[in-house]
Amino acid sequence: MKRRKFLQQAAVGGLLTGAIAAPALAQNEPGVRWRLAASWPKSLDTIYGSVEDLCRRVSQLTEKRFEIQPFAGGEIVPALQVMDATQNGTVDCGHTLTAFYIGKNAAYAFDSGVAFGLNNRQQNAWMYYGGGLELLRELFRKNGMVQIPCGNVGVQMGGFYRKEINSVDDLKGLKFRIGGLGGTILAKLGVVPQQIPTSDIYPSLERGTIDAAEWIGPYDDEKLGLHKVAKFYYYPGWWEGSAMITLITNAQRYDALPQLYKDALDAACAEQNVMMMAKYDAKNPEALRRLVAAGVQLRQFPRPVLDACYKATFETYDELAAKNEDFKKIYASWQKFLADSNLWFRLAENNLDNYRYIMASQQR
Repeated sequence: MKRRKFLQQAAVGGLLTGAIAAPALAQNEPGVRWRLAASWPKSLDTIYGSVEDLCRRVSQLTEKRFEIQPFAGGEIVPALQVMDATQNGTVDCGHTLTAFYIGKNAAYAFDSGVAFGLNNRQQNAWMYYGGGLELLRELFRKNGMVQIPCGNVGVQMGGFYRKEINSVDDLKGLKFRIGGLGGTILAKLGVVPQQIPTSDIYPSLERGTIDAAEWIGPYDDEKLGLHKVAKFYYYPGWWEGSAMITLITNAQRYDALPQLYKDALDAACAEQNVMMMAKYDAKNPEALRRLVAAGVQLRQFPRPVLDACYKATFETYDELAAKNEDFKKIYASWQKFLADSNLWFRLAENNLDNYRYIMASQQR
């Protein structure tokens, strides 16, 4: 009994000592002020709200010695120029989807997630325990950046369309707002991909400049008002079964940080990697119900369309691996992890989830 009481007192004492020491450590460090450029408008309280939470948390953890000021897309640089601004030092860091920048190097896509690939949990597993983070850190370092996973939106919807997609032929000539490798893959099937920033999606769809647009999922799509100008809402968004959001930092600025500040940045990003996904998972179901009530027509991509997209996807990967050493190296690790992870998820997760869904629907 005495030993147990001693251990309890020691544990409490250790916590108190840590609580007192942490501010003292922070106060001994220099004040650092960073600017963050995001790729998102302020109207999206999920993804841009996560930016604000991240910055607040870093400030809390460092007793306001390390503060990051966030700016929405377009306030300092255009939404799709966040990487350039981070690399050249216009800003210290950027909050973005690195798949936007495949024009620089297609291998960046593995950082955010690629078509018919890892889901959110699998992406985290590959990143943190499957060697993904090390491979991607090497890639980003070569280009003057350090990347830190800081969120995920999960599997996406397939977007809003003005007309139904009943066959592969319906994809030909379709002007579709889609970024990343998904657009490259769909181009093989006749789609005309358009990568445009978030703020321009609604007006482009409304004016008919594009025929369809994908963004994220029900909660954010509703906020953008896409259902007001296109009524067919397709699923699943096979091009991003996981869309990991990344904090990219200027490598020189990151390296100059005291270790305490690097640790705070890592911790705040890890928190948002959990919280962003949790918020989307909580908000998407109710938003989907509202959209359907407003007249949105849900449609599943026909199996022949998905089959054609799957075939085109892995043809694209093989082509990229043949000409891009960075892509080839990361693809090898990713491909093995995908196969091993799918074996487990198919056996356990998929069987239990499918059974639950069937039983729940029968009980209504």
